[in-house]
Amino acid sequence: MRKFLIAALLIAAPASAWAQSMNAEAFHQRATALQKKGALALFSMGEVKKLMAEGQAAGKRAAQARRAALAAGEKPRFCPPAGKGKMDDNEFMTRLSAIPKAERARIDMTEAVNRILARKYPC
Repeated sequence: MRKFLIAALLIAAPASAWAQSMNAEAFHQRATALQKKGALALFSMGEVKKLMAEGQAAGKRAAQARRAALAAGEKPRFCPPAGKGKMDDNEFMTRLSAIPKAERARIDMTEAVNRILARKYPC
């Protein structure tokens, strides 16, 4: 029954919810290149904004999946503390870098964020 409900929710989801997120390895390469620029990255604000938007969107999709799992009575992949969890860009990149390159190449940013949050906030 749960699988049926989840399938029904997925079918009813708006097309924007199905938008493919960026490949995690591509994100990692682009973000690493910006980090290497240091203060000069300020001249690449378009790229910074694109990557920030992608990271935030992946975080929202991971949170939506967590809420859907809870609503279906299933165990979520991560269990953050009450309130907002904090993770700065250095911690995020360190955790993203911990995912092996071959795996990053096969997953999108939503899956990468799920893995990062599952490691940081295990259930």
